[in-house]
Amino acid sequence: MASTRDYYEILGVPRSASADDIKSAFRKLARQYHPDVSKEPDAEERFKEINEAYGVLSDPQKRARYDQYGRAGLGDMGGMPDFATMDFSDIFEELFGGLGFGMGGGSRSRRPRRGRDLQLQVTLTFEEAVFGVEKEIEVTRNEVCGACRGSGAEPGTSPQRCNQCGGRGQVSQVRQTIFGSMMQSATCPACNGRGEAIATPCHTCRASGLERKTVKKIVPIPAGVDTGTQIRLGGEGEPGMNGGPQGSLYLAVNVQAHKFFKRRESDILLNLDINIAQAVLGADVEVPTVDGKEKLKIPAGTQPGKVFTFRARGVPHLRKTGRGDQLVIVNVAIPTKLNKEQRELFEKLAGTLGTTVKPQEKGFLDWLNEALGG
Repeated sequence: MASTRDYYEILGVPRSASADDIKSAFRKLARQYHPDVSKEPDAEERFKEINEAYGVLSDPQKRARYDQYGRAGLGDMGGMPDFATMDFSDIFEELFGGLGFGMGGGSRSRRPRRGRDLQLQVTLTFEEAVFGVEKEIEVTRNEVCGACRGSGAEPGTSPQRCNQCGGRGQVSQVRQTIFGSMMQSATCPACNGRGEAIATPCHTCRASGLERKTVKKIVPIPAGVDTGTQIRLGGEGEPGMNGGPQGSLYLAVNVQAHKFFKRRESDILLNLDINIAQAVLGADVEVPTVDGKEKLKIPAGTQPGKVFTFRARGVPHLRKTGRGDQLVIVNVAIPTKLNKEQRELFEKLAGTLGTTVKPQEKGFLDWLNEALGG
């Protein structure tokens, strides 16, 4: 029995709704109530009702007559749409993944398709990440078959047009739906959508046109990368289909930990132990950097947590010029064992310093965070 409800009410749109609003509402309701998707007991009736409303409101002439006279004004124009003339291809694309009910949607399989992207992890030392390096990698991927050059046919033979689909790559069949008889397009099972039949398959790739190969390449790794950095190598992924472009290869960088250097963005951190005498009296020491050893003057009376900076001795900025700094954080090492002479000297020193202690408002970590800007 045909619905008597207002078409705007059925689609849930106001009378002022635009054509896009009406189409959007129809899409939403069609996905919700299609009998092949919905489990609602009245899904089929609701779906027919929704399509009837859309068939009128999507047609400017029918909508104008309906707005002026209601259902009676449609007369021989009919309330139920003519599904043979309506374009539901994009709706079915969303509902069924592009089966192509009589609209040629299945031809999508013949379109050029970009090749699949690949990912490979590359491990670097700390220094390689800082200064950059050329790294040899091995990637296993599909490549165009060298024997048949991608045709899939044994060398000396050629693919022939598929007799089943006539070279279209698609076959059609009539399917009975709630709309009546509709034509469904699907990938040709004989040629798998290629449109060509291979009588004598290539002995190397077995008609796939592809062969698995392990390829070695030297790739430049820029200075300044870090763990988590991804490097894209265009055209180094899987080959495309039907003339589509090759995919990309993404290198995921992993940087090994260093024995004593730490990294904070573009700065390099180094914890440096000095002895009590060096801290009290001052000293000239040599400090390792990624560029080699550098001289550092420790002033007399240096406190634990003191930070010294070597400008432009850090990591090069990845996407701009310049380098970070190296920050040297001084720690005063307290000896755990003393010989007899050292103990006597410390006891004399203790006698001159007294026994008074002074509570500190800030701890060592507080001072360190302030010094490092944290």
